[in-house]
Amino acid sequence: MSKIHPTAIIAESAQIGEGTEVGAYAIIEENVVLGKNNKLWPQAYIASNTVMGDSNEVHPGALIGHLPQDLKFDPATKSGTKIGHRNVFREHCSVHRATKEGAFTVIGDDCLFMGNSHVAHDCLVGNKVILVNNASLTGHTEMGDSAIMSGMTGIHQFCRVGRLAMMSALSATNKDLPPFMTFGGRPASCLGLNLVGMRRAGIERKERNEVKQAHRYIYREGLTLPEALERIEAELHCDEVKELVAFIRASKRGICLGAGDSEDTLRARKKPGLARTQVEKEEA
Repeated sequence: MSKIHPTAIIAESAQIGEGTEVGAYAIIEENVVLGKNNKLWPQAYIASNTVMGDSNEVHPGALIGHLPQDLKFDPATKSGTKIGHRNVFREHCSVHRATKEGAFTVIGDDCLFMGNSHVAHDCLVGNKVILVNNASLTGHTEMGDSAIMSGMTGIHQFCRVGRLAMMSALSATNKDLPPFMTFGGRPASCLGLNLVGMRRAGIERKERNEVKQAHRYIYREGLTLPEALERIEAELHCDEVKELVAFIRASKRGICLGAGDSEDTLRARKKPGLARTQVEKEEA
């Protein structure tokens, strides 16, 4: 049986799963579907067309599924937000729904969104992602599983963050962040490997060493990116390396620089299929 405070405001069309608690002055708008055993703290706000799984926590002042901050958005658009299981949304964090008809902002399972963090419209967020206080994902960002964005970090729209990538506090990027690596600065550059995260994720030493060698080829040996990828594919064959290569080849914005590289280096490396994408041409 659900426990609902008498001051909560709940639309008639909302569906609330068994065992879900709704605190004082919480608001649940129309066409919301909540699974089992969720906890909405006082003054939590679940906006229309939000679908949430089981055992999530929405803390005071958090806002889930509200209108996107996009000047082109028509409020009549039937878009929404989909959230998995066991996520925690701390005080005053915000998640905005998608911008296109029938589209969804999507968040996986077991994520932690600390106070005042933000997930913008049309983002795709994986599992076990952590956004520390005031970290912000702009529209259409993709976050891989177990990625961590530290406090007051910013990700440019349409950027991608790979699995187990980690970004240090006060950093920002307008490029993709490849998996398994650490990044920092404004603009962010690659600082090294997330070896602690890889070990905790159960990635064995042999595979970690292969990723380490791939990192050297990409960032430490003065190779162009096509040359680095060619050597990686010829010499290294574990699944993590294949994931890294696939991430880079799929990039539309290019990957970030290495520590100590310059914009001249970026231009000289001529990333395959990544230079001057349509998005970048429009921004120019």
